[in-house]
Amino acid sequence: MPVRWRLPVLAAAAAALLTGLYAGLLLLGVPVPAPAAPVAEVHGPVLVFGFVGTLIALERAVALGARWALLAPACSGAGALVLVATGPGPVGQVLLMTASVLLLGGYRALWRRGPGVALLAQGCGAFAWYAATLLWLAGFAIAEIVPWLAVFVVATIAGERLELTHVAPRHRHAERWFLAALAALVAGATAASLWPAAGAHLFGAGLLALTAWLAGNDVARRTVRARALPRYVAVGLLAGYGWLALAGLLWAGAGATLDGPRYDATLHAVFLGFTMSMIFVHAPVILPAVLRRPLPYHRVLYAPLALLHLSLLVRVVLGDAAGWRQVWRGAGVTNVVAVLAFVGCALVLSLWRRAPASRPGPGPARVAAVAP
Repeated sequence: MPVRWRLPVLAAAAAALLTGLYAGLLLLGVPVPAPAAPVAEVHGPVLVFGFVGTLIALERAVALGARWALLAPACSGAGALVLVATGPGPVGQVLLMTASVLLLGGYRALWRRGPGVALLAQGCGAFAWYAATLLWLAGFAIAEIVPWLAVFVVATIAGERLELTHVAPRHRHAERWFLAALAALVAGATAASLWPAAGAHLFGAGLLALTAWLAGNDVARRTVRARALPRYVAVGLLAGYGWLALAGLLWAGAGATLDGPRYDATLHAVFLGFTMSMIFVHAPVILPAVLRRPLPYHRVLYAPLALLHLSLLVRVVLGDAAGWRQVWRGAGVTNVVAVLAFVGCALVLSLWRRAPASRPGPGPARVAAVAP
């Protein structure tokens, strides 16, 4: 699959990221020009499916090596652009749903090559993408399908990390516990759609179970004591698991929420603290795999990673919990700055830095998020 075929898809993902961040500024109440289309209403799906989903589907297409698989990221990228141009509507929603079906087809082809629990988890993530878009088309509000959006990113990343744990000693029943936690997560998302009040508690419990498995079995617990890229990846992973645990506690303890400070804290713990952290730390491995261009590790990458987590901590603790509105807004703007700073660092390192390829880190040579 020629690299030139991947570039338009990456461009669509980049556009989804930038417009999603811009919509975030609008939701924060930052005085920026408002576009004609209601992009703030599609902020979540554009970032989760248009950006993260396109990256995951593109990496899967590259791994599969089949030209038809490139249709999945093409559809998700196109769907995000349609939503940005027109706002919520069936055309963009159908394109996103089509992307999830094609991604499921890609996982089926990979399953034929080598079935496994890790691939099953990633397939569950793709199914969650499909379920979210189907419910959205059926009239559910975006806030009501958030558990499925979370299952998409969490199950996909968990599957990637499970593959990695094969290089580390594990308990012989580790995969069984993983499957149990994954089943609880999917059952919780289903229950949250059918019985929102009770189902959210079950979903939170499933999320906590899967987070506990990841934190207890991931090689990041050991590689955090390493140096260079392995340590950078491990720091981002462990910090991301912390945010995922917070989201699980909020869902399990307080139940469903569709707006307000707790909604803001829960969503951004999953999609900023966890998912974006995964993307940050796996980019030095993802970019060479997708674009065949190195992204050498440099300690400057810690700067946007630290800024992301610190600003999110301020946003959740002082903004959402304490109710300091101006601090909440400022921290939210800093979240956006952190993401853009990482993109800038990655571009500079990839285009200008002349260095031998970095040693393989603990992250798989695939998107682990969101990786996210």
